[in-house]
Formats: sequence, structure tokens, C-alpha cells
Amino acid sequence: MIIAVMSDSHDNIWNLRKALDIISSRNCDIIIHCGDFVAPFVFKEFMAAGVPLYAVFGNNDGDRYLLAKTAAESGGLITLFSLVGECVVKGRRIAFTHEWAAAEGLAAAGRYDLVCFGHSHQYAQERIGHTIVLNPGEIMGKDGDPGFCIVDTEGIGIERVDIE
Repeated sequence: MIIAVMSDSHDNIWNLRKALDIISSRNCDIIIHCGDFVAPFVFKEFMAAGVPLYAVFGNNDGDRYLLAKTAAESGGLITLFSLVGECVVKGRRIAFTHEWAAAEGLAAAGRYDLVCFGHSHQYAQERIGHTIVLNPGEIMGKDGDPGFCIVDTEGIGIERVDIE
């Protein structure tokens, strides 16, 4: 299964649209977003793409009530968790959160194959025990090159994709 992992879109719908076009062309099965959408209108972009979204809140997500309401009205396309999300994809246990401290703790617990996080806007990948810890960088493009990651759950192959 192919998963797109992204974070920190911060209302940049132009970069998000570019990322979603790439995600569609690469036939990604799901998207994991590690927080900081900011406004609920961003969810409409995800709904238009039609790829199931699993997401958590970030520290800059403003109207959490309206974000949760929009997710609930997505017909099951958006699954929104609070601080930590979990899913199992083709037998791979995946957790995702926004902040490094939570990601580090999740990875140290040793229960996950992949732990994803955001917040720093910087791409990073490391291993803690048997767990791969991944920060896909930012969609926004404020602190560096905007981009995201594509993860193949077969061998947990990770590819960083830059948004032009």
C-alpha cells in the first residue's frame, strides 16, 4: 500500500493542490497529515482529492470545533484524531502526531513500525529501535523546500517528494 505523509500545510492551498495532484498521479491509497492545517477550508481540498485522510491537530489549528465538524461531515473520508493517531496498514502499525516529544515517546515504546510527526517544518528520518521516525517536512514552504513523503508499506520504502 502507498501512503502519502505530510504536515504543516498552514492554509497554503496552492502547494497543497500541487501535492494532491502528485498523490493522485502516484495512486496513493491514504494520506496521513501530521497537523497544522490551520483553517477548515483546507479539508475541502482533501475531500475534492478523494483520498482517505488520517490526521491529527497541530499547535496552529485554530477552530478545532469547525475542523472536527468538517471532518465528521466528510462521509468518512477524513478521520481526525486529537493529539495522536494510529492506524494499521497492510500489517504495518503506524502512529502520527504533531510534536517531536510525542513522536519520540511513541517510537521508544516499540509498538509501531512507523511514527510520523511534523511541527519543525524540516524533513527528518531516523530509527529508534525497530521504529522508523519520519518528519515529512512542510507543505507550506516557509522554512525550506515544500514537500512530503511517499511511503511504500511493503518494505517501508520512503521517498521525499519536493513540490515545485
